[in-house]
Amino acid sequence: MGWIIPLVVLIIIILFPIVRRLRQRSYLKTLTEEEFRSGYRKAQLIDVREPNEFERGHILGARNIPLTQLKMRQMEIRKDKPIYLYCASGFRSAQAAATLKRLGCTDISQLKGGFRKWTGKVKKG
Repeated sequence: MGWIIPLVVLIIIILFPIVRRLRQRSYLKTLTEEEFRSGYRKAQLIDVREPNEFERGHILGARNIPLTQLKMRQMEIRKDKPIYLYCASGFRSAQAAATLKRLGCTDISQLKGGFRKWTGKVKKG
């Protein structure tokens, strides 16, 4: 009987990320670089990395609104326009998408693999 609690904890640990990913799919589109490139000029392109990362290089036309400042700067983001997010790898952009969803945004996409996988034009500084 002493194994029931550890088993329940293990099941929760395994299921939590799966459930979170399934919920995320309902409001966040993960786009390949080609898909991202074809639509980001018509959207709000937001780099959620920290300013020092942004300065080292970012996608041409992106605005830097770090994940750590997203709630404070939410007024800079229009809810009626598509939002294209990216970070270094995709983890922070997924977190940003969850925050934006809670704030009432509905058309949210992220770059698959993040900036590290980007092969397009980059602006530095």
